[in-house]
Amino acid sequence: MDIHEIQEFLPHRYPFLMVDRVVECEPGKRLLAIKNVTYNEPFFQGHFPHQAIMPGVLIMEALAQATGLLASKSVSDELGRGVTYYLVGLDKARFKRPVVPGDQLQLEVIYLKDKRNIWSFSCRAEVDGEFVASANIMCAASRADD
Repeated sequence: MDIHEIQEFLPHRYPFLMVDRVVECEPGKRLLAIKNVTYNEPFFQGHFPHQAIMPGVLIMEALAQATGLLASKSVSDELGRGVTYYLVGLDKARFKRPVVPGDQLQLEVIYLKDKRNIWSFSCRAEVDGEFVASANIMCAASRADD
């Protein structure tokens, strides 16, 4: 999926769209996406001026957006479009190393289960094959007309 297809499924836009490309997608199973981290990101002005580090909460947001993409692609096209997936739970979040400008964040989300419009995923972020962060993330599906 390129950025244009991603924007068909996610409501986020600059500066809050945190997924640049989907490299692999196995609907109902797994998704691998990337976020290119550049020095021009608006959050680097204040986090931190003396040493630019991507905020951990934004790494989690990037993973959460990837879960929404996998959930959207795991249902038929008619159902996937027009549905917004809201972050409803984040458990077992762990951070290992900072993400800095120039890094390419690899976002892997693995489907665990869904029940009553609540989807659960195991998520992991890496840079150059090195563990950066992980969490179990839950999102809830909601149609625009709900």
